[in-house]
Amino acid sequence: MAYLDFNMAHAVPALVAPPPQAEDALERTGFSPLEWKVIALARRDRLSSLAEPGPISRALGGLFGLGSNSRLADPKLEAVRRIAVHAWHKGYTLPISEIAAFKAEGFTSAQVETLLASVGTARAASRRERAA
Repeated sequence: MAYLDFNMAHAVPALVAPPPQAEDALERTGFSPLEWKVIALARRDRLSSLAEPGPISRALGGLFGLGSNSRLADPKLEAVRRIAVHAWHKGYTLPISEIAAFKAEGFTSAQVETLLASVGTARAASRRERAA
């Protein structure tokens, strides 16, 4: 039977969490499960889903129920979706404005690289499947 002294847990907070300066040095590279889901779903979105619909398009869509709005309400998730759509369609050639918008939402350069590597691997695998 193991014994754990819970009274001493508060005495050593440095063992529980890294010091603040260490957190600043670490750059976030991964994504949350929800963000990964958005990246996967962006595979089906067209590049045209990134453009702002014009007034005629909005009017026809409202009148006849045409078109679908794939924009996400959460600005962070929308930034992930936008950069993922570009990655799925264009690979590593991302617009600088999209990278800047992605970083403005709190994401890092390492996360851009992680997303591009993941999408690139999936694109290569689907090409291999089609060729076989």
